[in-house]
Amino acid sequence: MASWRLWWPILGFCSFLWFLIRVVPKPSRASYPCQRAAFPLAAGFVTWLTAVGVWVVARRQAAVRFAKRQPLRAWCLLLAAGTALGVVVMPFVATRLKAASIEPVSHPPLGKGIGVHPGRVVWVHDPSATDWEGPDSGRHWYEDQCTDPAAVARMMSAGIRALAGKPTEAEAWEALFRAFNQRLGRGDRGYQPGERIAIKLNMVTCWAGASTTPPFVDPVTREKTRFPDHIDVAPQMVLALLHQLIEVVGVRQEDISVGDTTALWPDCYLQRLLEVYPEVHYVENLGGENRERAEFSEVPLYWSTPEAEGTLQDYIPRMFAEASYVINFTTLKGHSSGVTLCGKNLYGALIRMPNRHYRNEGKLNYYNLHLSLPNKEWSPGMGHYRAIVDLMGHPDLGGKTLLCLVDGLYAGYYSDAKPRPWKSPPFGDGETGDWPSSLFLSQDPVAIDSVAHDFLLAEWPEVVTGGVHEPGSLEGGQEDYLHEAALADQPPSGTVYDPDGDGVGLSSLGVHEHWDSPETKRYSRNLGSDEGIELVAVRLPMTPLRIELHHEAGQVRLMWDSGVGPCVLEGSETLGSEAVWSPVPLPVVETVQQNQLLVSPSVPHQFYRLRQTAGIPPSSR
Repeated sequence: MASWRLWWPILGFCSFLWFLIRVVPKPSRASYPCQRAAFPLAAGFVTWLTAVGVWVVARRQAAVRFAKRQPLRAWCLLLAAGTALGVVVMPFVATRLKAASIEPVSHPPLGKGIGVHPGRVVWVHDPSATDWEGPDSGRHWYEDQCTDPAAVARMMSAGIRALAGKPTEAEAWEALFRAFNQRLGRGDRGYQPGERIAIKLNMVTCWAGASTTPPFVDPVTREKTRFPDHIDVAPQMVLALLHQLIEVVGVRQEDISVGDTTALWPDCYLQRLLEVYPEVHYVENLGGENRERAEFSEVPLYWSTPEAEGTLQDYIPRMFAEASYVINFTTLKGHSSGVTLCGKNLYGALIRMPNRHYRNEGKLNYYNLHLSLPNKEWSPGMGHYRAIVDLMGHPDLGGKTLLCLVDGLYAGYYSDAKPRPWKSPPFGDGETGDWPSSLFLSQDPVAIDSVAHDFLLAEWPEVVTGGVHEPGSLEGGQEDYLHEAALADQPPSGTVYDPDGDGVGLSSLGVHEHWDSPETKRYSRNLGSDEGIELVAVRLPMTPLRIELHHEAGQVRLMWDSGVGPCVLEGSETLGSEAVWSPVPLPVVETVQQNQLLVSPSVPHQFYRLRQTAGIPPSSR
């Protein structure tokens, strides 16, 4: 460990030279992780070199001043020389390199936002959706008495409409499908009958096991055995999504596959889904009654690292290869290697396990995906190859992903997905907490993970940055895959990500940045920029709008409760007509003030209503 100190001036000089070569021609590269890593060494080298010069000059000038009998100046110069000498020798006597800060480094948006509204992430928060008193209550979180299906259905509906910016569910889905198909070069079209949809769930507490480890769900009784109260994607969430696809979009049940190819379906999840949608394909690792066994297709997946050379070839599971669209539905969860979100959810999309176990055949010679995680034992820090990017970029997996969803009803503290209440606002008061009761939605897989990462980091910084015993040990590596994915065309690691092996590297997979603060939760687009992430917050249940009409001086003043968020005024035809609402023409609206509008009574007896602009269901009075 001591040898690095002897090489410090050389490392500093190389970092300084590298920074000049890369950043001077293109200043925007200063935000790259490799340049942010090089800059402290480069700046330290310049400071060190300056200190060497000050020490040499000051020491010589002090000798001159003593010879000329100018002791005051001489002693001042000696003091300066001594201070400079301390700076010179400091790198060589430092006891250890300091651990990286647990706070993310602020940087401009990286990559390019995608989606019907590029970079948009919707956060739906409804405390009424969860009413579980914990494992000691004798009830389970997935029961309808603890997780309200109606509230979850409202969350899904509001989230879909807010993501597309449309007033109805049908219009919203049409916009999402059209934006996705246009981006993939399929033309300006929505969903077409007969197209298949695959939904990848995160069901890690239902792991199928391996030859040496029993499964977490009993394959005979289909009961959750090892982690009965730890979280997966809630069955209420799955039911709400299936309702949207089948009842709103018009997808046939038999054209939908849903499940986790590395897990087993427990009855406590599956039975409630079968009661409503029995013709859906419920896919799992093993297969059985009402369950379809996952199988590999002939579509290969290549890992963009020499470490995978000589390992068994991986193939995309058939449920994804045969689908036209993929929906990535994960949980909100911390991990000893950072976070488990939409990106890492794809670790469970290969039938074989990330640690190389394959069904009951034991550990085979597959590439070990864990080696590319930022665990302190493997590859902490920034600028490394990350297998998650290959999964996110493969055209038959991440490349088909129409929609990303993060179930945040109950957040998991660690990799075992044990739920814990959140104490940070607006979930708690800092001392006591409540369940997050949230749902996140986006068409941008990088943006949604960036937002969910910020939420997790604000609540559990010790877990996200390396674990409760060694916070900060990941050296910021938990967000490295987001940098690699956002800049996949020129990633900081220098990796050529080519997961389908066609010789063409990936383009940017989305946009990554951090919010301005946990209190305001604003990203670049929230602050008026045309780039970066836009976080749209939808708070449910809605407070009923209380509108008062006052006639004064030939005008009508409409006033409403200020707690409902942004609103626009809409009007109908004259009194007695059906409620066909449209925005009030601008000439009618004379002034806009806080919580009130002054409206000219140009149309007598006109109906008015206020509609929240964040995709909330309209309310009228």
